[in-house]
Amino acid sequence: MIRSARPARRFSLGLSLTTALLAPAALAPAQPNGDGAKKSKVKPYDKVVTEDFTTKPGLFLVHTDGESILYEIPPDQLGADMVWVTQVAGTQAGYSYAGMPAGDRVVRWERLGDRVLLRDVKYTIRADTEDPIAVAVEATSIAPIIRAFDIKAWGKDQAPVIDVTDLFTSDVDEFSAKRTLGASGVDTKRTFIDSVKAFPRNIETRVLMTFKPQRGGQQRGPGGPPRGDQRDPTQSGVTALIHHSMVKLPEHPMKPREFDSRVGFFSVGFEDYADDSEHAVQTKRYITRWRLEKKDPDAALSEPKQPIVWYVGRGVPEKWRPYVKAGIEDWQPAFEAAGFKNAIVAADPPSPREDPDWDAEDARYTTIRWLPSNIPNAFGPHVHDPRTGEILEADVRMYHNVMKLVRDWYFVQASPSDERAQRLPMPDDLMGELIRFVVAHEVGHSLGFPHNMKASSSYSIEQLRDPEWTKANGTAPSIMDYARFNYVAQPGDGAALMPQVGPYDHFATEWGYRQFPDGADEKAELEAIAHRQVDNPMLRFGNPNPLEDPTQQTEDLGANAVEATRLGLANLKRVADSLIDATATEGEDYHLLENMYGAVLGQWAREMGHVANVVGGVERVNLYFGDAERRFFPLDAEYQREAVGFLLDHALATPDAEFINPDVLRKIQATGEADRMLAQQNRILGLLMNGDRLKRMAEVAATEDDAYTAAELFGDLRDGLFEELDARAPVVDVYRRNLQRSFVDRLADLVDRPDADTDAPALARLSLVELRERIGDRVDAARDETTRAHLMDLAARIDEALDTD
Repeated sequence: MIRSARPARRFSLGLSLTTALLAPAALAPAQPNGDGAKKSKVKPYDKVVTEDFTTKPGLFLVHTDGESILYEIPPDQLGADMVWVTQVAGTQAGYSYAGMPAGDRVVRWERLGDRVLLRDVKYTIRADTEDPIAVAVEATSIAPIIRAFDIKAWGKDQAPVIDVTDLFTSDVDEFSAKRTLGASGVDTKRTFIDSVKAFPRNIETRVLMTFKPQRGGQQRGPGGPPRGDQRDPTQSGVTALIHHSMVKLPEHPMKPREFDSRVGFFSVGFEDYADDSEHAVQTKRYITRWRLEKKDPDAALSEPKQPIVWYVGRGVPEKWRPYVKAGIEDWQPAFEAAGFKNAIVAADPPSPREDPDWDAEDARYTTIRWLPSNIPNAFGPHVHDPRTGEILEADVRMYHNVMKLVRDWYFVQASPSDERAQRLPMPDDLMGELIRFVVAHEVGHSLGFPHNMKASSSYSIEQLRDPEWTKANGTAPSIMDYARFNYVAQPGDGAALMPQVGPYDHFATEWGYRQFPDGADEKAELEAIAHRQVDNPMLRFGNPNPLEDPTQQTEDLGANAVEATRLGLANLKRVADSLIDATATEGEDYHLLENMYGAVLGQWAREMGHVANVVGGVERVNLYFGDAERRFFPLDAEYQREAVGFLLDHALATPDAEFINPDVLRKIQATGEADRMLAQQNRILGLLMNGDRLKRMAEVAATEDDAYTAAELFGDLRDGLFEELDARAPVVDVYRRNLQRSFVDRLADLVDRPDADTDAPALARLSLVELRERIGDRVDAARDETTRAHLMDLAARIDEALDTD
């Protein structure tokens, strides 16, 4: 994704100085051959563009003969900015996936004498001013030269003809797909031009490229997923179909909208040297958004001149197509809040017979792509104009196995309240609804919206159990949250179970896309919209920040993590009790049972983690000066104590019987449940004893009258994890023995690393001293030999840590 930008009005600053220096040579005719003159390599047109070539008119005249590509560049296209998008259109198992992006950048074709230069255009610094500072900015903004091409002939109106074959058949770093494929250099002897298409605004080129395999560890491309398929180690080459799309940027750049951190949008940034009002370099950012303009600017609700058209790719399975379309158009009400009717529409692509030139990789088309992969995921990138943030094209990629992901989530989170999910496989209508949810979320990314992890924390537990509320508002104010499915609702509540495009999404769409009348004070209008957040927490935005702010966690629900998890745990027990009935099919193995048991434990750990992050938590309220007295609010100490108590009772304890049911475990494994539970419990301990968390608790305690301190946390953990020592004849089971050893070892590690900037080593030493004293008094009282041996071992570990032998 392009991450830089340049202002709309004066977007030649970065290269105008260079262009001026080159202008005499560029405009001068080719010098005649004579004494001291260099012989021109330019040939007559018909000697270069022979009858063997087929000519395709478009952005450039493109001449091809099956092996070579010639560009005939109209003079008015020289110096024009174009976005170059590279994608993997086809590949082989183990080397990325069809539809994966390989990169995009802005390029410019310029003439220099008898050569044409292809330049890499950057927009990271600007000076939109007549002040002399603009000259200094120009001098540090020379665009790198990607390639230089000899002019082979002159076409009509002095249009240079160049041979660009090598640009596509060799390994050019700026356009290479090797990183995405996890391969190395190109084998040019096994690389061929596949097809070239020219259109009025773009040129599409496909190349069948063979790369050299990259030996060694697993590779991944930037922004791409890790490979999920096994590679063939005997292969001497990696062959893939690489698609290059070159699209001319708009001649009239869209009016940009400046970024506001209170409203979630992806953005493009640059250093602005024209604005010295604060006596420092200003970093400006424009939000990324589609260009929407009303047909009727005076109407409160108007159709756009050009809607955002999403094509449901030809590879999307037929039975899921209606749900994919519904997920796209779920955003229509949000755009109505911004004043646009039918702003986003879903469409089927033309058939190959109707339009043989239609291509999903064509950068003019926005599509939903279905990728045959076992990766359980989906993603929604976009390509935008770096000058203004205008989104030009987007492609949501749906991996086939995303169905397994949402199936597993829905089963462990919502099946107690939905009979359709209580027996696997789920019916197609339910799976279709789950796919619709994924599509709506990913389309949101392609509209410019990042994740908003704060949204879900603004709904109360009561609202999440309310049928009318959830049917109107979903499980969170934003589908861009990782809110997932309603694990808080209990059987019989009748509450809705799925996220939907919600109140925050309507608000953010209005802020980002509303078109204001001519003469309106846009800055004031936008501020008025953003100001609604002051009194309405549902409209607030927050990036993922779980270790600091528990209101910005992933995959959580509700304003009270303890109560949400208490209810979620009740549902998880129901799911665990139903595992065999839900998954067992006569004549089949236990693979599905094993998968779902793992999903149950994963959800258990996820919800317990939400509670752990309450401890030492500080809520961040992202309001600007004048709207709030402060931005950071330490959580109530009693809420933190309640969270620790809950974890000691339910997470850092012998697991509930439902989660270690031998009827399930003996069907999927001979042993290992104790190790599996310890791994999850260790994660909770790690969260609670996180170094940054402990430092934050100390700082809060120094400034707040009532605070839950790190010393209190250590004491609560020490007492709760060793409560067996209070019994007349202590008995410690295998799960508690594992956990107690882990806790003592963590304390020992802290003592062994006496950092000066934290109280953790001192608190750990105190805990070990007190535990040593308690354990020493109880060894002989142990009821069984295993417990006695365990307590003696703990005493020895503590002695070693304290060096008291």
